[in-house]
Amino acid sequence: MGGVATDNSINDDGKGRNPRPTRRVRRRMTGTERREQLLDIGRTLFAERGFEGTSVEEIAAKAGVSKPVVYEHFGGKEGLYAVVVDREMSRLLSMVTGALTAGHPRELLEQAAFALLDYIDQYTDGFHILVRDSPVAQSTGTFASLIGDIATQVEDILGVEFKGRGFDAKLAPMYSQALVGMVALTGQWWLNVRKPKKAEVAAHLVNLAWHGLQGLEHDPQLVGRRRA
Repeated sequence: MGGVATDNSINDDGKGRNPRPTRRVRRRMTGTERREQLLDIGRTLFAERGFEGTSVEEIAAKAGVSKPVVYEHFGGKEGLYAVVVDREMSRLLSMVTGALTAGHPRELLEQAAFALLDYIDQYTDGFHILVRDSPVAQSTGTFASLIGDIATQVEDILGVEFKGRGFDAKLAPMYSQALVGMVALTGQWWLNVRKPKKAEVAAHLVNLAWHGLQGLEHDPQLVGRRRA
């Protein structure tokens, strides 16, 4: 005897036929959510293929939207790229400047080295984007200009140290560029090889910066609390 189904698994005609599939209502993204989605997709594609190798069509397709949506939010590929670069530059600068907390100059060097290596390790896509040349980089900033901003932070620290040791404080800007540039270039190399371990790379960078070639230690050790 056919009965009326009490749930949605059987039709009410009692013949056991599967009911019509329930259509799920897809929630529409807010403007902010769509913008963040496009930024995430663009960031991944720019890191993999560079600015020239990435198209608005592909960004839109991966987001499941039409090209006009990308233009509506960013004005085109250039605008999207500019926002991605600006965010990565701000993130890296914040990580480095926020790490400079210790009072001892050698530990400050360790902190700066770790901060840059941490960024490379945790935000590899962002680092790939920053070190690539692109038509938009000229207007939004370059990796070189970012390194200059970080060097300015280090410059103030070196200036105080130079005065305390009787050195010419006017040379602090040059030394800060040299130190930060050394860490940045080493970081680019380490991005691809990932050997030795991060802490060992930091220790050897500080070893060279602190002792110079003549006073290099055979087995440099970190003096700060961090060990990895």
